[in-house]
Amino acid sequence: MAVIRPFKAVRPVPDVVEKVASVPYDVVNREEAAKEAEGNELNFLHVTRSEIDLPEDVNPYSPDVYKKAKENYLKLKEKAPLIQDEMPRFYLYRQIMDGHSQIGITATFSVKDYDNDVIMKHEKTRKAKEDDRTNHIVTTRAQTGVVFLTYRGVEKVNEIVNNVIKETEPVYDFTASDGIQHTVWIMPEKYNDVIIYEIGEVDKLYIADGHHRAASASRAQKVLMNENPNHTGEEEYNYFIAVLFPAEQLKILPYNRVVFDLNVNSEEEFLKKVSENFVIAETTSPEPSARREIKMYLNGKWYLLKPNSNVKEADTVGGNLDVSILQNYLLNPVLGIEDPRTDNRIDFIGGIRGTKELERLVDSGKAKVAFSMYPVTVDDLMNISDAGETMPPKSTWFEPKLRDGLLIHEI
Repeated sequence: MAVIRPFKAVRPVPDVVEKVASVPYDVVNREEAAKEAEGNELNFLHVTRSEIDLPEDVNPYSPDVYKKAKENYLKLKEKAPLIQDEMPRFYLYRQIMDGHSQIGITATFSVKDYDNDVIMKHEKTRKAKEDDRTNHIVTTRAQTGVVFLTYRGVEKVNEIVNNVIKETEPVYDFTASDGIQHTVWIMPEKYNDVIIYEIGEVDKLYIADGHHRAASASRAQKVLMNENPNHTGEEEYNYFIAVLFPAEQLKILPYNRVVFDLNVNSEEEFLKKVSENFVIAETTSPEPSARREIKMYLNGKWYLLKPNSNVKEADTVGGNLDVSILQNYLLNPVLGIEDPRTDNRIDFIGGIRGTKELERLVDSGKAKVAFSMYPVTVDDLMNISDAGETMPPKSTWFEPKLRDGLLIHEI
């Protein structure tokens, strides 16, 4: 059964929330982070990407970077200022993007549940990225990045969420520069016990986004537990911050692909080899309309690819996803891309950028061919997690992203 706990959030005073709240640390590179935070000393990227305040030749994984993160965090607490709620609370966090609304409960969740697969994963993590955030958490003694969790919605919880929105005024309500509206409410304490009970009756929670944040929280917990001779299991480092959204509210965008060459094939040879496993037809539409449709952009033309009888039903849940079909029947055999995680001949383009970005990359000559994918569903994600499988790399792109710096969990 899942454990959910209220916590004493550290958060900006309302007057500066727009200046503090930042994009997540992992959606921008160093240059983009520096540009985003330029001229704004309160931007939370000074904490999550503190290398932007050090010389460019400093390794982003240097101990100096984590020391700078702690220094910047302490300065921000004083300067913004950041305040901490006196009592443990649950918080509602709503995002509205292009008319689509999703609202979740911000709380802390058990590292033990993560370790024991009450909180399910669908993605492999990379050690270098785990090392980075583990060092960040241990040095700052704060979880500054929020994990994105989902679950099969519970009617009683949904009722409480609706009641809180009607009964209380938000503490934050602003629209960021990207047009996404962010609203936060503090949940009245009278609902705490019901929330704890109802979520406690849920068998499984699922990581939608933030696998590295969750893995790093688990690793940090082990470090801090070993440093604490009086460890009880109730310390804040035994829990990590996340927002829990009902699955029915979530929207997954496709994760598209571009490849930089045709693996020494001419265009004619390439199309002939693709036709061995797919029915090919020219089309004017760049976006798939259903499962088992893949759109391909090559030399200024869009093509519809549909698997033919050579594409067999896989014996795993993930093996039947469109991204797996593309990998197993085209990217690997035709283009020679055996491992898309490590091959630098392929790149992945989040669906938020649209198919125009695919056209731009191919038309400019930076890429040779692009593939527009039909998005996987939240049910796919849950079914793969339940089966103990992992998603193929770069299968899901969640939007909108959770802002860093709105609610912080100190450990």
